[in-house]
Formats: sequence, structure tokens, C-alpha cells
Amino acid sequence: MTNPHFLENTKKKKTGIRRVCLMCIGWVCVGLGLIGIILPLLPTTPFLLVALWAFSHSSERFHNWLYQHHLLGPMVRDWDCYRVIPVKAKVLAITMMSASLAYVAYKDVVPLWGLGLIGFCLLCVAIFILRCPSRPPARLSNPSAE
Repeated sequence: MTNPHFLENTKKKKTGIRRVCLMCIGWVCVGLGLIGIILPLLPTTPFLLVALWAFSHSSERFHNWLYQHHLLGPMVRDWDCYRVIPVKAKVLAITMMSASLAYVAYKDVVPLWGLGLIGFCLLCVAIFILRCPSRPPARLSNPSAE
């Protein structure tokens, strides 16, 4: 199973130094994503999505490897196909955004208008996160199997 969007990107592949840079970005992001599985405050999926993007422009082999990986692939595929953000990720993201805003407000390092601007931006991100589905749609049962 390959990414349906990969075929669109095959004509845009980079060569030479750009390809090497994109592959390095991809592997650094895979590494950070793996660390994010262990460390609760480091996000996993965003790093994997950046890695998938980088690989889609540099290496079909590594792109397919990540997309089909037994542990990492489902997160990437759920976002790519259905724009799913799991409940655990939603809670963590909104909690961290709220804590960050509270910390900035407590430290009083930003003027009030800046604090309002930060709060507005974080609110927009929180609304986006909450509007994304938490699970992929239910698989339709196979009527021929009945």
C-alpha cells in the first residue's frame, strides 16, 4: 500500500544536494518522532509528517517504508487519509498550549496586547485540533462476506 499522493510528487523529486538535505531532514524527523513516542512532551506525528514530506521529495523507498511501517505508519496514514488527531494527542496539545500561555502570562515578559495575540493564535490552533476527527471512519462491512 503506497501513499496515493506520492504519485503526484514523483515529478517534483530533487536531485543532488537538495535530495541529500531532504533525506537528512527526513531521518532527523523520524528520530525525533521515535523519541516522541517515549517522551510525553515531544510530539510524534508532526515529526513523522515532516519526514514523510521530505521522503516524498527525495526517496520513494524511504517514503514507502515510513508509510507502511507497522508502528509509525498508522499515525501517518490516519492523518494523510482522514486528517485524524487522536484524543490523547488533542488533550496533550491543548494542555501544553494552555500551560505555555499561563507561563508567559505569569512571567509577564510580553505586553498585554502580545499576550492577547498569543492567546488568539493558540485558540485558533485549539479550534482546528478539536474540529479534526479523533478516529478514522468505521470501515464498511464487506457485503459479499455475509
